[in-house]
Formats: sequence, C-alpha cells, structure tokens
Amino acid sequence: MTPSETNHRVAHYDADAEEAALLGAKISPDIRGRFIPLPLNEETVAEASDVQEVEAVTVFVRSQVTRDILERLPKLRLIATRSTGFDHIDLTTCREKGVTVCNVPTYGENTVAEHTFGLILALSRNIHKAWERTRHGNFSLRGLRGFDLQGKTLGVIGTGHIGLHAARIGRGFGMQVLAHDPFPNAFLSDLVGFRYVSLEALLADSDIVSLHAPLTPSTHHLIDRKRMAAMKRGALLINTARGGLVDTAALHDALEDGQIGGAALDVFEGEALVIEDAALSDPSLSEEDRALLRQNHEILRRENVVMTPHIGFYSVEAEDRIRETTAANLLHFFRGEPINVVPA
Repeated sequence: MTPSETNHRVAHYDADAEEAALLGAKISPDIRGRFIPLPLNEETVAEASDVQEVEAVTVFVRSQVTRDILERLPKLRLIATRSTGFDHIDLTTCREKGVTVCNVPTYGENTVAEHTFGLILALSRNIHKAWERTRHGNFSLRGLRGFDLQGKTLGVIGTGHIGLHAARIGRGFGMQVLAHDPFPNAFLSDLVGFRYVSLEALLADSDIVSLHAPLTPSTHHLIDRKRMAAMKRGALLINTARGGLVDTAALHDALEDGQIGGAALDVFEGEALVIEDAALSDPSLSEEDRALLRQNHEILRRENVVMTPHIGFYSVEAEDRIRETTAANLLHFFRGEPINVVPA
C-alpha cells in the first residue's frame, strides 16, 4: 500500500489536534488517514466528503456506531474502538455487513482500579466535602468524620482485568473482598485472597459495592431497585464501568431514603446529555431523556455523591497503551491478520 492509496481510507474520530499528533505518530504512514475532532455520528458522517471510500474508522466511546451510520459507509471493513467496551457499536449490523470490530482489551486495568479507589476514598473520608469547605475558609470538622477501609467488606462485581486489580487494592487496604462473576477464576481467587459468592450474598454483606462488569443486554440495570433494596443499608455504590449497569431512577430514590449511603460515579446513564450540557428546556429531548437529565442533576447536587466525567481511563500511561494497541489493530488488519477482534 502507498500513502496516496490509503490516506483517505481511514478516518479517526474523536481525535483532536493533540490526539491526532500522538496517535498519528504510532500508526504506519501508509494507513494514517484523516483525523476528525468530533465523534462519529449522523451529522459528522454526512459531512465527510470521502464517506463512500472509507474502509476503516477508529472511534472512542462518544461515537455511536448505529445501523444508520454503517449504512452510510458502504466500503467499511474495520471499526477499531479505542476502548475496552464496545456497547457503542451495533455488533449485529457489523456481523451482517462483514465489518470486523477490534478493541483495546487491557489498556487500563490498573488505571481504572486506581481511580475506583480514589472515588472510594473521597466518599469514605469526605475528601470532596472537606476540599469544598476549606477552599472557602471553613476549617470546621463538623460532618466530616469518615470511616476506615481496613476491616470493611468490598464487593467486586465483575472480575475481569479491572475487577481483579480492584480486588488486589482492596486486599492491600486490609479489606475483606467478595466477588461475583458468571465465570469465576478459582486460581486467582486463592492467589489474590478474595471469595466468590452469589450476587445476593455480595450485596447483603458488602460495605462498598464496586461495579466492573461489561454492559450487555443481560447486565443492563443490573443494579436496579430490587438489588439496591437488597444491599446493606448505608453501603456505598461505586461505578467506573458503564452507566447502564445502574438504574438511575432507583439510585436517586435509594440515596434519598438513605438505603444507599453514598455513590461515586465515573459513568452514568445519560452521560452524553450531561457532558454536552443539554438543557431541560430543549424541545428535541424525549421525556425519558428529560427525566434522566433531571435525576442526574439532582444526584450530582447531593453531598454524598462524587461524579467524575468518565476519566477512569485517563492517564498518560493508559492513553499511550490505547494508541499502541490501536495502531497494531490497524496494521494487523490491513496485513490480513486481525487481532483483538470482538466476537460478533
């Protein structure tokens, strides 16, 4: 392949000037393509002059690769998502059209787990409230008493790469660790020092419940009203996985009545609406989106809630691993030897 043959056959979405320079430096010059700062959506794909020729795209989680988008890319052969999760891609349509999907399976297992414990410590020691007070000159200790993690029970839902790191860190704090996963790993359980239990037992016995499961049809609203009611009263809920794992309306009510003692969310339902600063008065919003936006704003205003804007992955080291793997995914695909392929 020569540069002239391939420069406009690959499109990298959600790639601002900095990302274009850093990712571009990793990718073979023969397949570098175009860098677009906006996510892939119906508007950006419609504006692309070379859309009929694009063979591959790289995207991030803000890009929603729907059937409609895929219909507009007739020559598309590869979607390389710069993430571990792939719930933003219509895998069914990709399978129908013969489009390969690759991801970055292991870029940030320690990175996200470390952020998880940053959120846990913010809640357990009231760091967020203390910071807000002291920056306004209030050094009172009233209402800031926290609790030790040592001796408490951490419940880890999902023991993939990130969940295992979270379990290790929890053991390092002297916590008891319970885990739930449909595919338990007895060897790692013994090695790290945690115990697999049923989801019901985990919820009932954990002081802190941390989510590390993928979002699939079977895990959507995994933590719903019924399961929140089954949690130990006053327990903390941490989500650094996917927003759709938690029923937002149920979380709102559980925080309101004290069933959930606090929540730390790096991801949440309606994330795009909040990040894009959608207004409740916007007539284009559906009633469902309007309710979700309202609930998120009400949850965010609570003192026992910490929200961060999906930055669990966002470290220098993790981003470099993402770029390295994305470049390798592209190179191997165009060589006819695809790697990190997501099962259709």
